[in-house]
Amino acid sequence: MNLKSKCDNTRKEGPIRCIFFCEFHHTAGPMISCQVPENYISKELFDSISVYIITKAELQRSVITVTLHDYKILGFPVKIDDRDKYVRNAFHFNLCFVCDSNARTVQYETVVMKFSNYLIAREGECSFLSDGKVNEKLSPILTQVMDELNNKGECALIEGATTTHLKVCTIRLDPTPVMDHQVPIFIRELPEQQWDLTTQQVTPFIDGFNHVSKIAVLSDVENNLVKACVQNLVYYGVVALIPLFQYGNVYCTTPKLKMMMQDNDMQKKCLNYVAKNPRHLPVIRDVFRIYSAMTRGTTIRDLCIRFNPSNLRINERKLVQFGVLEGIIRRVQKYPVILSDNADLHKSLSGVSSLDELCCSIGVPSQQLEDQLERDNNVMLLWK
Repeated sequence: MNLKSKCDNTRKEGPIRCIFFCEFHHTAGPMISCQVPENYISKELFDSISVYIITKAELQRSVITVTLHDYKILGFPVKIDDRDKYVRNAFHFNLCFVCDSNARTVQYETVVMKFSNYLIAREGECSFLSDGKVNEKLSPILTQVMDELNNKGECALIEGATTTHLKVCTIRLDPTPVMDHQVPIFIRELPEQQWDLTTQQVTPFIDGFNHVSKIAVLSDVENNLVKACVQNLVYYGVVALIPLFQYGNVYCTTPKLKMMMQDNDMQKKCLNYVAKNPRHLPVIRDVFRIYSAMTRGTTIRDLCIRFNPSNLRINERKLVQFGVLEGIIRRVQKYPVILSDNADLHKSLSGVSSLDELCCSIGVPSQQLEDQLERDNNVMLLWK
């Protein structure tokens, strides 16, 4: 058994399997007074973990997570002090969500807190929890909350003129840092809302071909601010990052190309995306031919000479964009490595920085730098 206050963000989200309400009874001690579905958590199991559910004062009003072999229990222990109202001067309870042991539960934390605060308010108004009829009154509410949160991700608890809204919020992982040489591209429309001034200045130059450093120059915005803006857009799923397009780039196919051959919807999406003219779509056979010819050592320039995509009604730049975004192809990068201790050579030539990164940091065209490095016998280019 593992008691945790934080959730592992690498786990997958899962449904709520059970909701139960437990309390500290003045004679019976810790007990489950109501749960849906009934008997999901056995008395024996609850007794073995009750010390972690009905907790000491230090953990009151804190989100706690108890992970067992089969279950993960998320709760928010509460103590209501009132010497005149309660036998032991206080009422202890905990409303708990139960999920699978390997499920991610951080998205339910604010829901458990808000639901508990709703019950605290009801208890203060009419002794809703402590009048001995909690199972009868609370069972339909727990059923409603579990069903609606699992099916719709939100629930409204209506009590007279007051409505309490419970909503499961999507918790995203922090995006990786944005690099100067990466190219942001919109993968869905920018939502209509009041964006900050930096975002308003930066977004007109996000076209799927300008890299971050170039966007900073075009928008007249400091480079680090552009990175922060792009990272924010990536976090909200508005923008994706792809490699810089150059005709000297090399790509290779992935197993997803075979999946595309069997997916008619994906084929239509591809043709509409890569067409030079939306009124005259290319033939899917030509698209497959070009993708299939993407191998190590073959540049986009070589493919253009061989196939002449323009005559096939294909925009080769959009073809590469679509392939990268859909995972059909991947960029094969070149990494310069120094073979001697020559101090005159750039210290970045360690095999860690790609040619794209070096070009952006030095400010020279990729082909120029590559030609210079290939003429130097002390440098070797690794492809990976």
